[in-house]
Amino acid sequence: MAGEMNFDRVLIANRGEIARRIQRACRKLGLESVAVFSEADRDAPFVAEADVAVCIGGAAPAESYLNIPAILEAARETGAGALHPGYGFLSENAAFAAAVGAAGLVFIGPDPAAITRMGSKIAAKSAAEAAGVPVLPGYRGADQSDARLLEEARALGTPFLVKASAGGGGRGMRLVTDLRSAAEAIAAARSEAQGAFGDAAVFLERYAPRARHVEVQVLGDSHGTVLHLGDRDCSLQRNHQKLIEEAPAPGLPDALREDMRNAAVRLAQAIGYRSAGTVEYLYDAARGEYYFLEMNTRLQVEHPVTEAITGIDLVEWQLRIARGEPLTLAQADVRFDGHAIEIRIAAENPAENFRPETGQITLWAPPAGVRLDSGVEAGSVVGHHYDSMLAKLITHAPDRAQAIRESVAAINRFAVGGVGVNLAFQRALLMHPDFGALRHHTAGLADLFPGGWTPPEPDAQSRALAALALHLHLAPKNGNTPWQTLGAWRLTAPAGRPGEAYYWASGDAEPTHVAGDTTQLAVTLPDGTCRAFDVPALAANRLTGRIDGIPLVRAAHLRRAGNNWQVHLSTPDGMAIFTLETLADRHLQRASEQAGGADTLHAPMPGAVAELRVAPGDRVAAGDTLVVLEAMKLLQSLTAPVSGTVAEIYCAPGDTVAGQAPLVKLDPEETP
Repeated sequence: MAGEMNFDRVLIANRGEIARRIQRACRKLGLESVAVFSEADRDAPFVAEADVAVCIGGAAPAESYLNIPAILEAARETGAGALHPGYGFLSENAAFAAAVGAAGLVFIGPDPAAITRMGSKIAAKSAAEAAGVPVLPGYRGADQSDARLLEEARALGTPFLVKASAGGGGRGMRLVTDLRSAAEAIAAARSEAQGAFGDAAVFLERYAPRARHVEVQVLGDSHGTVLHLGDRDCSLQRNHQKLIEEAPAPGLPDALREDMRNAAVRLAQAIGYRSAGTVEYLYDAARGEYYFLEMNTRLQVEHPVTEAITGIDLVEWQLRIARGEPLTLAQADVRFDGHAIEIRIAAENPAENFRPETGQITLWAPPAGVRLDSGVEAGSVVGHHYDSMLAKLITHAPDRAQAIRESVAAINRFAVGGVGVNLAFQRALLMHPDFGALRHHTAGLADLFPGGWTPPEPDAQSRALAALALHLHLAPKNGNTPWQTLGAWRLTAPAGRPGEAYYWASGDAEPTHVAGDTTQLAVTLPDGTCRAFDVPALAANRLTGRIDGIPLVRAAHLRRAGNNWQVHLSTPDGMAIFTLETLADRHLQRASEQAGGADTLHAPMPGAVAELRVAPGDRVAAGDTLVVLEAMKLLQSLTAPVSGTVAEIYCAPGDTVAGQAPLVKLDPEETP
């Protein structure tokens, strides 16, 4: 594609923050943008901000963002001349890229042949070897028989990885530390790869247990020029998904860094690469060696950190290259300035194995003066159909230490309510001594938090303010309901009076007491600590008042969560979520338990039933997996709350279920 390719309207085959990012680049170049959206995204910001928007199907990705005929029909209907795939979904699907070209559109990305070659990890590693790029020792042969794979496993020795040739994201991958488990690991990886990617081919490679993930950004045009735009470190990951990315990659020896960059350019040149792409490596600091991992033939989520340190707009250049323009930069023109860090903001609970969070965002107040690439705003609804990432927070400073400090400060000023996010966890990662000292690695979350991460214990004043916020929120009811004034419903609290109430924080056996009037409210915590707040008020997601004559302002948002209240409150450690119960909540919970609700398995969140592992009449033990639920691309095993016999089943594979929906009812075993 060396000639000029004119187009003035670009269809963006994606959603969320990346769709908005591409829209900004289109506006910069005077191009119109077309958004395609699912029914679930009808009210999303990227739809409202497009010049033209077309609904292409239902909420399920297969009905919309993976629906190639519907996307191409939308391009035809709207007169789009080019298509940008963003990342994820169809961005590395060679058949899609070919179909776009066959439809007479310009595909904003590499040609299908490059996508195909790099899409097979076996073929990609062979291409890397041919280009003189180091690869990990292993087996990547065409003979996929059990006998050959086991023979190669014995020759390679442990530890090693069995990896799917197609796909990514950790699927179709197994770690083998004992050769006796090799056959089982190979079979499991094959089965998972076939189910996820339609390709059961696997390969073996040596496992580098404490390696860092370092990658090089490349940019190629249609005239034979390929540049590198420096490197990034993406070592902090959970479930093979990146958490924090930074550029340049810190702590690399200068000669090795230069070799990594040049190797990436050689590989891109060898396959005739066009557009933005990323060559990923594992860096083994102990050995002082690096190894080719894979090449991503698309724009990366973390591209903003490269933009920050180079001043080069990668999406703009993708569009310009797609129009046939030559790169106007030489490698010597690329300059690197300072250090940049990107934080992925996701709707998930890191304290509960990164359980996805859903609901409506009712408070979204980012810090001023910091780049934010966001797919949401106040009022956006976060569902279970798509990835949990909502936005990316990017800081740029003269050096790494300052970038870390500015990232922490930005998190502290970021107020979110209505949906739980991972900001407190990201703050803990940034402040961890091992991150600052470059002792982190791709499998290192367990090293950083050996017992799992738990949110910091909130200070006494923040705990008091959470109860105060709930009291003010319920003020019209306080003193007027049978639940607050107790009467016959007394549940371990003294009789109440108008203007006072009791709230139980999660984990507290004793209640927090709030009493007073509009001029002053006193909050007494279970340990006897008392805080008196003058002229307290709650309005527009802001809690205001005075304590000891000093004004206070906290971001605060409240929402109902099952039988509890969640208070999203800004604290000295950033946003925190407090779970509180009223007396009415406690009564309802007790009534539910007495009715036998503890014998029924409920969905902890909205999602789709991926597997149903039991049938009526089956005997199960407490802790056995009954249902596997898929939400935000993650699978969660739901286990039996008690031992017993399956009495009723309320779901089937493929069903979409609401949060707290009953799934399986058990007849519990009688205890002797």
